[in-house]
Amino acid sequence: MSALTKAKGFKKSKAGTYLSIGTTAFGAVGVLKQAKKARYEHDTLRLIDAVVSAAAIATGVALLLRELKRLGDDDVLLG
Repeated sequence: MSALTKAKGFKKSKAGTYLSIGTTAFGAVGVLKQAKKARYEHDTLRLIDAVVSAAAIATGVALLLRELKRLGDDDVLLG
C-alpha cells in the first residue's frame, strides 16, 4: 500500500475527520482576528472578506460533521 493510498484512507477515517475539524477551527481563529482588526480600522471590505471566510468555515465544519456522522453510522457499536 503506497503512502498516498494510506493518506487517502486516513482522510476518510474518524481520526482524519477530527483532524480536519481541528484544522478548520484553527483557521477560524485567524478569521476572527481579521474581523476584529477590520472593525477596529473601519475597513468594510476586509470585514466582508472575514464574514465570507467565516461562512466558508462554518460550511466546511458542517460537511465534516456530516461525514463524521456517516462514518459513525457504519460503526455497529455507535448505533
